[in-house]
Amino acid sequence: MSLPDWADPLFDADEMRAADAWAIEQRGVPSLDLMERAGLGLARIAAEAARPGPVRIVCGKGNNGGDGLVAARLLREDGHEVDVLSVAPLEDFQGDALVNLQRLPGEAPAAWTPHALDGSGVVIDALLGTGFAGVPREPVASAIAAINACDARVVACDIPSGVDAATGEVAGEAVRAAVTATFHGPKLGLHVMPGAAHAGEVRVVEIGIPRGGPGAEGAGLITERALALVPPRRRHGTKFDSGAVVVAGGSAGLTGAPTLAALGAMRAGAGYVQVAVPAPAEAVLEVKLTEAMTRALPHEDGAHCPAGAAEVAAFAERAGSVVLGPGLGRSDAAAGFAREVARTVAVPLLIDADGLNAHAGALDALRERPGPTVLTPHAGELGRLLGATSAEVGAQRLACARAAAEASGCIVVLKGDDTIVASPAGPAFVSPGASPALATAGTGDVLSGVIAAYLAKGLGAVEAAAAGVLAHALAGREAAARIGADHVIAGDVADCLSAALSRLRR
Repeated sequence: MSLPDWADPLFDADEMRAADAWAIEQRGVPSLDLMERAGLGLARIAAEAARPGPVRIVCGKGNNGGDGLVAARLLREDGHEVDVLSVAPLEDFQGDALVNLQRLPGEAPAAWTPHALDGSGVVIDALLGTGFAGVPREPVASAIAAINACDARVVACDIPSGVDAATGEVAGEAVRAAVTATFHGPKLGLHVMPGAAHAGEVRVVEIGIPRGGPGAEGAGLITERALALVPPRRRHGTKFDSGAVVVAGGSAGLTGAPTLAALGAMRAGAGYVQVAVPAPAEAVLEVKLTEAMTRALPHEDGAHCPAGAAEVAAFAERAGSVVLGPGLGRSDAAAGFAREVARTVAVPLLIDADGLNAHAGALDALRERPGPTVLTPHAGELGRLLGATSAEVGAQRLACARAAAEASGCIVVLKGDDTIVASPAGPAFVSPGASPALATAGTGDVLSGVIAAYLAKGLGAVEAAAAGVLAHALAGREAAARIGADHVIAGDVADCLSAALSRLRR
């Protein structure tokens, strides 16, 4: 399955290997030429990043090390003081890396030692390439630790050593780079946590692979083109034509979450929003929300109960989507309500917060849903769904998102700065990142409302999720620019949706 045109390709190791092989074998591009261009781009980026002091290049014996040797030659030819340090005996170099070792002018590479990086102006990490996975072994592991301990700016060659290029997983220690010079196309592991935290600024270097070769099909970076899928309000349309959303959630003391979901949906363009809450909470919602309709449902001790599910299903018949879970609470009655709504509502359904917790350990039940479904967990909620810890999800974010999508048959939106949109069969999509402004309570509820608005406007579940993730990210950046990232609250993000999206259209 090819990537949609609203996503930019993110390569894994196999896809990058296929692109290299196609260029060499089918188009006759010499592999040495590819390495030369990679090293040239790496040298230029390192020169830009350098502070006073020598350039230190720490090389392995493979093609990643060969790229580093090209950079060393070019930097020396430009007059830079360059020390090359090898973690492997020079007699172990082979192929194109060996050719570039023989081309290196000046001093031959020295054996790496723990204090060899002292006083560096910039350090180039050319230890491990995109084919690496697992835990680095010695002496590479010690070299990675020394690179991280030095005071110089670090430029990674293609991928920070220790990061899995295909998943972003970091099983041992990994280089923390200020800049990563990545070749031909960005690697998936540079955009998925925890690998994304090691990459720094990602700069793509063209290396001469012709157009028309194998591309990346397994994952893509969400771009602003996704928002072009969202239909605007029509001049002669009605509020229902603009998208009708039902928010089912809330409980005594937990009215903020459904309020924020409703605000997110309205600011994202939904024309009609209804909020279904337990009867004792309705008066609070009436005060908080002027533009939304409220519905009082049966309750048990101030929380939803299964008796209210039929009412949600009934007035959802005129809606384009339903949000289930914000502020729901964790009582047995509320969990029963969530499971019954999920079972009976036929329109597209977004499940968040305690709506997700109600399905912990029973993801497969969602495969029987009559309509499209989007799940929007954070790492802790996804862990409960999968029977894993939050830390385990954090270490394998892509794998866990895909596993949950496969188990549930739903679109899974694993929230974070690198929010991942995974589907049961098809590519995964990654957010380009937002702002620390979004790291505050309630912003996930706003995201739920935005995605629900796009579902109600007729977008498919994947498209609505991807467009919603990006709109939410842009609103977070807008709020941070206006208020300061440390001072943003969730309501600010909802309020900034209109300005962020209007600026994009202009």
